[in-house]
Amino acid sequence: MEFFVAQHSIVRKIWGKSDTILFIFAGAAAEFALNKAVDWLYFTGKLPSDPLGRLFSTVRYARMIVFAPKAEANKAIDTMRKIHSTVEENRGAVIPDWAYRDVLFMLIHYSISAYELLEEKLTEAEKEEVYNVFYRVGDRMGLKDLPQNYIEWLPVREAHLINDLQKSEYTADLFKQYKKHLGALRFMVLIEGQKLVCPNRVKTLLQFTRLSWLTIVVPIYKFSRQVKMDWLLKSILLPTDYKAQINELDVYKG
Repeated sequence: MEFFVAQHSIVRKIWGKSDTILFIFAGAAAEFALNKAVDWLYFTGKLPSDPLGRLFSTVRYARMIVFAPKAEANKAIDTMRKIHSTVEENRGAVIPDWAYRDVLFMLIHYSISAYELLEEKLTEAEKEEVYNVFYRVGDRMGLKDLPQNYIEWLPVREAHLINDLQKSEYTADLFKQYKKHLGALRFMVLIEGQKLVCPNRVKTLLQFTRLSWLTIVVPIYKFSRQVKMDWLLKSILLPTDYKAQINELDVYKG
């Protein structure tokens, strides 16, 4: 059976662990809030009203693509495109192509940065593999002007960060919603985690301090995984309503 992502791919390892996925979406949550096209997420009202639910909805699609047979993965990608097309029809406008690319670029960047934070540095070949998977997702969605490889993508990513991000009223409101749904303690952890994976442009716009106290905590957490005690930290930090869903993300066995 042919899979969209090879069974021993580094991408499966990245997307097969709950803590890595949570850091991916912690970073994306910060960058989403700054994107000039974030008003599209407000049009449906789903993100501000239920940011955690939106997270797990997105995770389900991403994991379907990463772990499913190729035919099912392609079907998931087509469904995502159809959902966005319906939103466009309802609003009477078209989501800019650069906005689609921005989301794709976030998944590439944070897949790499989250894994390198919690596991180890990726080789250039592994980074290329990450890029190739999401390039094929974007190509299936019909996105234009995608760089052909990881090296060509790097300057394009930087250009997008400069041109497509701004701090706005949506930024402030989204972070307000994050705090409301997470609670003060978990929201503080979110901010500190974002500092560790977000690019400098994002941290500058959000006026993050240079240092994160999670820099000290991460090595302790990595050790706790080795002695099978990471469940204790997760039980303290993760929202009770979502613990079961988060635990289900730990499927990688390779």
